[in-house]
Amino acid sequence: MNESSKPPAAAEAAMARLREGNRRFVENVRSVEAMLSLSARAKLADGQHPYAIVLSCSDSRVPAEIIFDCGLGELFVVRVAGNVVAPSLVGSVEYAVTTFGTSLVVVMGHTCCGAIRATLDVLRNGNKPISDNVRDLVERVTPAAAEFATSNLPEAEIVKRTTRANIRVSASHLRYGSKLLERLVHEGKIAIVGAEASLETGFVDFFDGNF
Repeated sequence: MNESSKPPAAAEAAMARLREGNRRFVENVRSVEAMLSLSARAKLADGQHPYAIVLSCSDSRVPAEIIFDCGLGELFVVRVAGNVVAPSLVGSVEYAVTTFGTSLVVVMGHTCCGAIRATLDVLRNGNKPISDNVRDLVERVTPAAAEFATSNLPEAEIVKRTTRANIRVSASHLRYGSKLLERLVHEGKIAIVGAEASLETGFVDFFDGNF
């Protein structure tokens, strides 16, 4: 990694906190700090200073605050099925970065994702999404899924590769689909990384980024 591509120090520190929190989650341990944060509700009403932004899937099994063992006010979380990127979601990230000065953005997908399986089903079988809004989600996952939909690989491998490709697409969209975020990345003020959470183990693998 050359010096210009290194993430800012604050992002490195935030990543270390996420990794440590995830380690506790995997080991079924809860930090005292996360539990005590509930007593800070009144103070947090006056403002927030999240140390990381997480754009993740809406799946009920992957709440970022629990997976990273965080308390109130620590994460700014944007959730949408399939962890896809659309204008309002980009705007949410832009808002958090500029308002709170948060320097780490994580796009987090997960294993066994229903949005991935639904998109593969549409591409293979021509089944129609249940609504125009669901079709929009499927169309946003399609660029990542199209390459693998007709593959002869085992189904589990197809889903795995599609999931990771979709995370990379979303992370890239944030890096280069927003002039504001692209400039901040170029200036070394923020880092945008991709990650995959395992439903089976709870472990989060950060695989797309400079960490």
